[in-house]
Amino acid sequence: MANNKKKNLTPVQQEYQTFENERETKRPLMGNCIKAFLTGGVICLIGQGVQTLYIYFFNFTEETADNPTVATMIFIALLLTGFGFYDRISQFGGAGSAVPVTGFGNAVISAAIEHRSEGFVLGVGPNMFKLAGSVILFGTFAAFVVATIKTILIQWGGF
Repeated sequence: MANNKKKNLTPVQQEYQTFENERETKRPLMGNCIKAFLTGGVICLIGQGVQTLYIYFFNFTEETADNPTVATMIFIALLLTGFGFYDRISQFGGAGSAVPVTGFGNAVISAAIEHRSEGFVLGVGPNMFKLAGSVILFGTFAAFVVATIKTILIQWGGF
């Protein structure tokens, strides 16, 4: 806690803060970072393997193999979420399991599973993109901004 906030506390509240800080369990920050790094790396490694399979066995190029790879990774995340394995991966890897493609699939199917008892029209449909909708919105907006900047630089900058 910042010292400025601590000055506004009463002596009893300051004593409680000290008491709480002494007994608070310290989080293994470095261990969590390593787990997240490894989990995200393994997910990306699997994605690269899927892309390589599309290139060598289905005659895709590096540019055209991107879309089926993304679809495959989302489908794998959907299956793992449906069978309950992705939750275990998320508990172990934390933020590393939120790699954009698989995290998107997990967010969509988790909401669908959670609201399936309310029916398809009033439950699954409206709630499926509650969490993932913000990701889509900000991803689309960020892509628009980057494309606009790139276009301006190319048209006016002569790059």
